[in-house]
Amino acid sequence: MRMMAAPGRIVICLLRNDLRYHDNEVLLWAHRNADYIVPLYCFDPRHYVGTHYYNFPKTGPHRLKFLLESIKDLRNTLKKIGSNLLLRRGHPENVIEDLIKQIGPVSAVALQEEATKEELDVEKSLKQVCTRHGVKYHTIWGSTLYHREDLPFRHISGLPDIYTQFRKAVEAQCKVRPTLQMPEKLKPLPGGLEEGSVPTAEDFGEQDPLTDPRTAFPCSGGESQALQRLQHYFWDTNLVASYKDTRNGLIGMDYSTKFAPWLALGCISPRYIFEQIRKYEKEQTANQSTYW
Repeated sequence: MRMMAAPGRIVICLLRNDLRYHDNEVLLWAHRNADYIVPLYCFDPRHYVGTHYYNFPKTGPHRLKFLLESIKDLRNTLKKIGSNLLLRRGHPENVIEDLIKQIGPVSAVALQEEATKEELDVEKSLKQVCTRHGVKYHTIWGSTLYHREDLPFRHISGLPDIYTQFRKAVEAQCKVRPTLQMPEKLKPLPGGLEEGSVPTAEDFGEQDPLTDPRTAFPCSGGESQALQRLQHYFWDTNLVASYKDTRNGLIGMDYSTKFAPWLALGCISPRYIFEQIRKYEKEQTANQSTYW
């Protein structure tokens, strides 16, 4: 059913592995180029089946729990700034085509570009949908510490085979781009859209995993938890100053940063972590641990 088109420019933001508000170029670009923004997350059924070879689960119960927590957290954040996060189940290219038909004239679809085949296949299909409906297709690169356009390697043949060589080259020749200043209020959604409910683990044929009290990772998913973890590890305990000595430990919560799960879903920006490291070095101490 087609809803009454809202007067003004509408941008649909497909969020995937960028489940945060801070330093989110997709949302910022939409805010600057739209009168209405539709933040959208799709539960793609292709992510909840087995792999092509050996049928390993792509999304197990622990990852699913962390993902659902991250989505709930982002929705709460967006609601506080005048927006919301629409949730849909289905292939993103099909969901967005349905939304374009439902909303009426859509100015653009914006999303963070990914690097792996399945995600790139979705982008290819989505671009075809946008072309078919005369909608601008806009992608940004935002998942890495260094922007790929800033790398000193102009061709894949020049990419070092060894990480140490890569690290030394980018440290010497590249700068990390500054984080983006996000608005205190985000442009609103057009009226008439159902937000969609957050699914449960049972909806995917899973059960919430039990948390062992001995776990070294009792944290929850989401941007709020990621930022709290950084505050704890850097500023509340100064653990970052001894990171190099403890990083290979296997027991306990504080032998390493534990940022990886949040980085994987984009709950925390690598550039924000970098800026906080530089701030810590300036205000507290700079040593091998803060460098490492």
